[in-house]
Amino acid sequence: MIKFAGFGRTLAVSLILSASLAGAVKAQDVTEDQIKAARAAIDAIGATANFDNILPSLAVRTKGVLIQSPNHEADINKVVDEQALALAPRRADLEREAATIYAKTFTQEELKSIADFYNSPVGKKLLSDGPIAMREVAKAAQIWAVGVDRDLKTESGKKLDPIFDAAPAVTLENGTVQPQQ
Repeated sequence: MIKFAGFGRTLAVSLILSASLAGAVKAQDVTEDQIKAARAAIDAIGATANFDNILPSLAVRTKGVLIQSPNHEADINKVVDEQALALAPRRADLEREAATIYAKTFTQEELKSIADFYNSPVGKKLLSDGPIAMREVAKAAQIWAVGVDRDLKTESGKKLDPIFDAAPAVTLENGTVQPQQ
């Protein structure tokens, strides 16, 4: 039961923080037309798609905290799943907050342009193939950097060899002789 009390405190702190952040976002009002334009842009780019996993992840984590005895695992799973389903409609609150943030960040015209572009064939292709292209670009940059590093060291070494060869030799404490650098 100690773990359950800790979970309750964590939940309470989370709710307080959420309420204060929500109040700060709502302080600047936006129109319904701005919200609609923001929703269209958010839907087009899939900006909130990753949020679909929040509630299921929280349910799994809650089960892990509450299950201290295998004797109650079935009951805990059932209750947590029921409560998670009961909380699922609150996902709309997150969508509304996201739309409000986008509506405050972009003009209505910009939101319409974003939605139009990402709903176009080329916009959809960018969303689906863009991450693959960026991964390949990152690989190319890494290969390029290795080659440039090699060439920089080689060419710098060639230019510095005559300078190092001209430097007087230094005898180290152990008696070995090295060129002075």
